[in-house]
Amino acid sequence: MTIHTESQISINVGVDVGKSTLDIVLHPLDLYFQIPNDEDSILKVVHVLKKRNIERIVVEATGRYEHAFVFACDQANLPIVVVNPISVRRYAQAIGVLAKTDKIDANVIARFAATIQPDIKPIPDKQSRLIKDLLIRRSQLLEMQTMEKNRLQILPKALHRSIKTLLRSLETQIKTITKQIDEAVMQVKHWRTQTEILTSVPGVGKVLAYTLLSELPELGKLNRKEIAALVGVAPMNRESGSWNGKRRIRGGRHRIRTVMFMAMLSSIQCNPVFKRFYEHLKAQGKLPKVAIIACMRKLIVVLNTMLKNETRWGENMA
Repeated sequence: MTIHTESQISINVGVDVGKSTLDIVLHPLDLYFQIPNDEDSILKVVHVLKKRNIERIVVEATGRYEHAFVFACDQANLPIVVVNPISVRRYAQAIGVLAKTDKIDANVIARFAATIQPDIKPIPDKQSRLIKDLLIRRSQLLEMQTMEKNRLQILPKALHRSIKTLLRSLETQIKTITKQIDEAVMQVKHWRTQTEILTSVPGVGKVLAYTLLSELPELGKLNRKEIAALVGVAPMNRESGSWNGKRRIRGGRHRIRTVMFMAMLSSIQCNPVFKRFYEHLKAQGKLPKVAIIACMRKLIVVLNTMLKNETRWGENMA
């Protein structure tokens, strides 16, 4: 009979992240402790975890409060995984855990790590994180700009001066952020090279290219079905017994789909390949939105192939 010492046991760590504290559970040792969510405390706990046989450490994406811990673990070469909170909550419901405290949540996350074993994916480097943050900020500014433009149409003229002043400020900030994104991309060789490949496709601009490279690092590394499903443009079957429902897209990465949708509206105007494909689908009776989604699926497959083979756009590729 083999006797395992505590240091030999494979450990899955669940971390419930709060603004000021981190609740940590080591499974199956059933060890629990809480630490402040600050740099000194995080470095101490990372030093302790380095001495253990850690299989994976799982945290939920909580809107940046997890970043300090995640980056410290990545820096220490610990197997850190950031997961969607919805996945953990559904797991908790499946195993019958309905109560919710920080300790219970950390324990559920640790059990989720041990049972589901989510894939350990590379954490984006500092420059990639900067570009992603700049892209998010640009989207926020564009959204505010759209809101102000809408207000300009419906509010009294007495308020137009205030709105126009804010619109000018937003326009300036958008230009500044866009320039910062371009400068950040130019500093990274593989970003620069891959951007050139992606933007060789008529209708694919820098914003879509940057979004794909920051939000979809798997691009160029998966097959056509996997990449379409990951983005969320692959229609899912809805069947049960003799009932067959309409196939619909679901899941995937919402921010990528939003940017791709806007890019495709341009592509079907300036790219003859996608224009023909779009018109062909409409001629078959497809609704415009359904046809656009199908074009998006075709585009992401083409871009995936181009990055995989490191080749530029050619109409024969689609």
